[in-house]
Amino acid sequence: MNSKINIKLIFAGIAFVIFFCAPNFVLSASIGQENDFFIDSTYDLQKRSDLIAKLEIINSNLLFYFDKNWWQELNTEEQKEIKKSLTFLAGEFSTKIYPELTSAFGTESRPGIDGNKYITILIHPMTKQAGGYFRNNDGYSKLQITDSNEREMVYLNAEHVTSPLIKTFLAHEFIHLITFNQKEKKYGIKEEIWLNEARAEFASTLLGYDEPDKENNIKNRTEIFLNFPSDPLIEWQNKEGDYGALNMFVQYLVEKYGIEILIDSLKSEKTGISSLNYALEKNGFKQDFAQIFTDYTIAVLVNNCSLTESTNNLTPNDENKEDILKIENRYCYKNQNLKNLRVVPLLNFIPLKGKTTLGVTQTTKNWSGNWLQFIGGSKGTLKIEFIGNPENLFKIPYITSNALGEYSLDFFELDEYQRGEILIPKFGTEIISVVIIPSLQGKTISSENPDQAIPFFWEASTIDETDIIEQPASSSEAPAGAKEENQENINSKYLEKPINEMSEREIEDIISEIEKLLTQLKKRLNEFKSVGVRPLQPEQVEISCEKFENNFSYGAKGDQVKCLQEFLTSQGKEIYPEALITGFFGRLTKKAVIKFQEKFTDDILSPWGLSKGTGFVGETTIKKINEIIDSQ
Repeated sequence: MNSKINIKLIFAGIAFVIFFCAPNFVLSASIGQENDFFIDSTYDLQKRSDLIAKLEIINSNLLFYFDKNWWQELNTEEQKEIKKSLTFLAGEFSTKIYPELTSAFGTESRPGIDGNKYITILIHPMTKQAGGYFRNNDGYSKLQITDSNEREMVYLNAEHVTSPLIKTFLAHEFIHLITFNQKEKKYGIKEEIWLNEARAEFASTLLGYDEPDKENNIKNRTEIFLNFPSDPLIEWQNKEGDYGALNMFVQYLVEKYGIEILIDSLKSEKTGISSLNYALEKNGFKQDFAQIFTDYTIAVLVNNCSLTESTNNLTPNDENKEDILKIENRYCYKNQNLKNLRVVPLLNFIPLKGKTTLGVTQTTKNWSGNWLQFIGGSKGTLKIEFIGNPENLFKIPYITSNALGEYSLDFFELDEYQRGEILIPKFGTEIISVVIIPSLQGKTISSENPDQAIPFFWEASTIDETDIIEQPASSSEAPAGAKEENQENINSKYLEKPINEMSEREIEDIISEIEKLLTQLKKRLNEFKSVGVRPLQPEQVEISCEKFENNFSYGAKGDQVKCLQEFLTSQGKEIYPEALITGFFGRLTKKAVIKFQEKFTDDILSPWGLSKGTGFVGETTIKKINEIIDSQ
């Protein structure tokens, strides 16, 4: 049975915890005793928020309560089978799950809020996809949270109590109980949900439950990951895809850097990415979360232990290169469950060459993998241009492969405006495929609300090898006569052949074509003038929108651009002297945006460490525009 764990953490904003301690506590509970329990209606099959449960199993440190209604509907044989399965689970917990997980991560609160050593496990019917869940509420007193059960407890799905995966589900939930004590109670801080789940996801692997020849958690998560490979890592929406991407990442992290990274990050006063970077530094690694995430996006694509990169291609600072190269098998998984893991990149076919280009605007979120493959029937040099924006940090490795299946790794070099391009010679002959892997790596703190998707643009084309201007390998200064020849090549780069190879008739034909084109351009310009596109005065402008929400830049068109032009016009001639309201984001509009950004440098540019405007209408630009609109 393919069971998938869904966990919901409900964090209470309580600064202090009241403990009711009874060191000499004697358990008064007995088999058959009934208690009222609050439960999570999100997972309950009947959407209940509370139920009556009956205590059926007691062992050295576990109390098993069963939903009374569910238990009474079972026949004698079914009850016998369930008790047998859970009695085995209790033994597994006492001899393996508890000692190994507490040895690594620390213990739950002992004695806890109820003053005893026992952990309560409540079994009730849940939605099929749920393996179980954990509620932070139960660790507080009812005086603090009224629906607290005032116990150290977890919840398991009655649907899966006889499944071999039930021990995986219990281990997962127990990690949440440990985390609650080690983080929230000890330091008064709440762990970011995605990292809390990452530790819980790895519990099954740490305990040796992910045996390759059996149904296991990794296999289930791998299937999910391949269906949702671009699920953002730190944006936790408690969706199926969240578990797939997270499991693949944590498997990679621990395999390369050790379980101590998860342990030390838990036992620190930091959370999320900051805690992982702290743990990496503590254990002597110079790599940070961003570098590891980049390596991970490469590994899930190629999963090839022989892939390496020279020190010339490494993106970190020079002093880090030797340390990074010490990580063996950087771009593969050694776990037998993952030996065949490979994401399928989004395919882009480049059928033509020359002046024809393929350009696409896409969106992504922070810490989300994107794999874009380029193949083509044409032959020449593949040119790929990437356009991001200066308000967001992208990292873009790319992989080329030849007909023998051999890979080569390199990185885009992006400028301060997050723009860059690569040229891949011999595309379609020696090089048969190129995959670029752009990832957005700006946000470092997760939130419970979904992030806004950030746009990026790429453009790809193939050009003739003869159109590429090659500089001498031994010197940056070209030999005598080379500059004139190169200038001629520059002038002819968009023609079918170099000018110096054209006949007199060919040149005359091209001149004729250029003259026709000029005639068409002049005609179109006159059309613009004839329809009366005239500059407006600031006081004549009414802004047609209430606020801006989405990023956009040069080349955009539509009502949003029209509204932007109205706003820029309203800011006066020093910002937008042309005052043209066309609905097209062209050169003049970009120039006006730059002036506006530089007028409000402190609000728009300084947060990004910039002093010059970019012309990109992004987060801080939009915020300032909306502030001005609201104040008018």
